[in-house]
Amino acid sequence: MFAVLKTGGKQYKVQAGDILRVEKLAASAGETVQFNEVLMLGGDTPVVGAPLVAGAGVQAEVIDQIKGDKVINFVKRRRKHSSKRTVGHRQKLTLVKITDILASGAEKSGVKAATGSAPAGAVAAPAAKKAAKTAEAPAAAAAAADDLTAITGVGPAAAKKLNDAGITSYAQLAAVDVDSFDAVKVKAEWVAQAADLAK
Repeated sequence: MFAVLKTGGKQYKVQAGDILRVEKLAASAGETVQFNEVLMLGGDTPVVGAPLVAGAGVQAEVIDQIKGDKVINFVKRRRKHSSKRTVGHRQKLTLVKITDILASGAEKSGVKAATGSAPAGAVAAPAAKKAAKTAEAPAAAAAAADDLTAITGVGPAAAKKLNDAGITSYAQLAAVDVDSFDAVKVKAEWVAQAADLAK
């Protein structure tokens, strides 16, 4: 039995016992990971996914984190006094050994899913949480805020300046002292209209 799996933007045809070099995974040597993106299962009764085979998975043991062969990119522009540039690169890879191909029940196996490299994932998770928190705060403030552009003379730019100064509702704008408020140039007509709208 064989399977065609997808990882790191590439497809691999694998059987139990095969050793693969795949794009770097967030796993250390000795760990077991599972590839859940299975495009096809082959054997006596082949199954082709649309695009993935439901419930299928390929389990593998991580052997080592390695680097690929050195690739040299040399650019030279032909002409007198032209420029040239040499850049080298070694791709980070993970060496895995395929241990098992599951035709069904992969989601219940309890094995960690194979994901991209650890540093990117480790940074992305806290960043995603922080972005979610910062998105919730303005959303909550916007839900409680009034539309200050309904006041004659207050456009989107002035409304943004008022919001940045902490004024988000008609009641707050109505309570502003025009002479002593320095953050934004507030007009007396705005305060009067805000007082009427706050009622």
